[in-house]
Amino acid sequence: MLTNKLVVIIAAEAPIGVALNTAALLGVGLGRHHDDTVGPDTADASGTPHTGMCAYPIPVLRAPAEQLHALRAEAATRPDLTIHDMTQVALQARTYDQMSTRLSGTKPEDIEYLGLALYGPRSTIDSLTGALPLYR
Repeated sequence: MLTNKLVVIIAAEAPIGVALNTAALLGVGLGRHHDDTVGPDTADASGTPHTGMCAYPIPVLRAPAEQLHALRAEAATRPDLTIHDMTQVALQARTYDQMSTRLSGTKPEDIEYLGLALYGPRSTIDSLTGALPLYR
């Protein structure tokens, strides 16, 4: 059994296109910071190569946007977790630099979260997200 766990939590209010984009961006961000989340390249029976995929199951959960703010704050108190977030600021920006500049001028209490990705010990992740429903 894997000792770490990865979950993605999407704002329940997010339109489907925003939700899918958020999940994809969170996965890319998390994969960049944890080499162990992506397995090695492999090949099929004909020898055709296939690049490595995520080595972890990724439950995609749903929570009201207001709950994401509290969940992120609680997760930030856990030094053993990695947190990736997608914000309304990022959604509205045209470039990474524009997003970074706007975010640096936004007070934490004014940030609207569209989604979170959490990675860390299974027990910690479960204690924070165990009551959240799957995204359906």
